[in-house]
Amino acid sequence: MNDRARFDDLSGSYEKLLRDPIRDRFTGQEKAFFHLRKRDVILDYFRRRGADTTRLAYLDAGCGKGELVTALQPHFRHIAGCDISAEMMRSIQGIETRVQDDPLKIPFPDASFDFVTAVCVYHHVPPADRAALTKEMARALKPGGVFAIIEHNPINPVTRLIVSRTPVDADAILLPAGETRGLLRSAGLAIAEERYFLYFPEKIYRPLGWLENWLKRVPLGGQYVVFGHRAGLNGPAC
Repeated sequence: MNDRARFDDLSGSYEKLLRDPIRDRFTGQEKAFFHLRKRDVILDYFRRRGADTTRLAYLDAGCGKGELVTALQPHFRHIAGCDISAEMMRSIQGIETRVQDDPLKIPFPDASFDFVTAVCVYHHVPPADRAALTKEMARALKPGGVFAIIEHNPINPVTRLIVSRTPVDADAILLPAGETRGLLRSAGLAIAEERYFLYFPEKIYRPLGWLENWLKRVPLGGQYVVFGHRAGLNGPAC
């Protein structure tokens, strides 16, 4: 079964297949906790650089059911998503979506977006194909644009345990942040920032969020993000 057929088949039970006792305790009452943390990390990146995201066009490549694009929709001028699975994207409302006929191609023209994300996508991509996919992501960026890869942190033992017993991650090959930095550089992007997050479950994070921010460079968080910047004048990362 190819990846498209597999994710089409998984789409109806995707949330159920993600369930895990540790993961569920981590999110607590806020089931969107993981997506909201990613939203906040992204917005914080642009805010600290004085960039007005409401003027930017944003693409989430491998958007799945659209939780992140939905959370970020009020914050960007234009938002789009693409995925290899049309069934996964079927529930997304009010956001432009396109199917990736080729998993290593982005179905948008050159220089279409100021900001592109790939969230927990690369661990499903065979290592031999990752550099080609990264160059394709960079192709879709405008000069000065930013590409962010968010991935599970293989250094974190709890993350490895959850991934190992999650059916949708049966093919997962986790990549450390060093590999991610190398992929961005190989696509001609400069590393703008690397940070770790998801150190604490939702119940602890609420009163101690400031501590997680302080720990952001300690490579022990459950996930990490690396932001790569395409050269160009007056880009969003400048």
